Amino acid sequence: MIFLRDWLRHVALIAAATIASAGAGHANSASPWSNDVRSSARIIAGNVPRDSATLRAGIEIKLQPGWKTYWRYPGDSGVPPQFDFAGSENLAAAEVLYPAPHSFKDEAGTSIGYKETVIFPVRVTPRDPSKPVKLNAKVDYAVCEKLCIPAEGKAQLLLERSAVGNDALAAAEARVPKQVPPNEIALKLTRSGAKPKPLVTLEVAPQGEPVEVFVEGPGKDWALPIPKPAQGAPNGHRHFSFEFDGLPPGADPMGKYDLTFTVVTPSRAVQATTRLD
Repeated sequence: MIFLRDWLRHVALIAAATIASAGAGHANSASPWSNDVRSSARIIAGNVPRDSATLRAGIEIKLQPGWKTYWRYPGDSGVPPQFDFAGSENLAAAEVLYPAPHSFKDEAGTSIGYKETVIFPVRVTPRDPSKPVKLNAKVDYAVCEKLCIPAEGKAQLLLERSAVGNDALAAAEARVPKQVPPNEIALKLTRSGAKPKPLVTLEVAPQGEPVEVFVEGPGKDWALPIPKPAQGAPNGHRHFSFEFDGLPPGADPMGKYDLTFTVVTPSRAVQATTRLD
């Protein structure tokens, strides 16, 4: 009986140590949640190959039901998120990526962003690749239902080259639009009409239905309308059009500009830049 009691105590200690170790590993894959009124934010980590020059992380924002937050270009209304990594240790650079968004219609028009939850992948470059990065992140963003309110999240996480990672990060990375040449999606632009608001029509051959198209100008001071479906496309292609409005002061609506289009389908998201002649 004494031997059995000692053996059971030994098994219990091993089980407790295993649970504690698993819990510690899970804790290392994500920071605590930074809670705001209608949302929460945190940093999550991804596993990294030893020969990689960058580390993988993500800024996750979780929203209450019915609330949304915004893409890098918010559309007719809204505020894009702002990321600040000041105070991080051993950080050379942090590049924030944006997974494919969706459009939402409300009283203010059509906005572009995310509902429920979104993970913004971050490519982290250490100053010294042999050492971990202590990532400090501050994100200022807006959450909206019928009215918009500002939100703030602050988090800190130690990023190391390890097998500990969050599977959701890989899914978010896969939804970041892939940069492709315009001819891969048969992207063509035509402009008709005259000042002050000529009509731009684009032709695209997306893979999958339905499809959403978003357009951005050459700078952050551009606020182009969201392209709307149009008729007349050949079989297998789609037409969208938008007024060439929302240009910064002094920009000629008949000028030549590089425009970036993000094309989103349920199975694929791509991004292509082409010249409006």
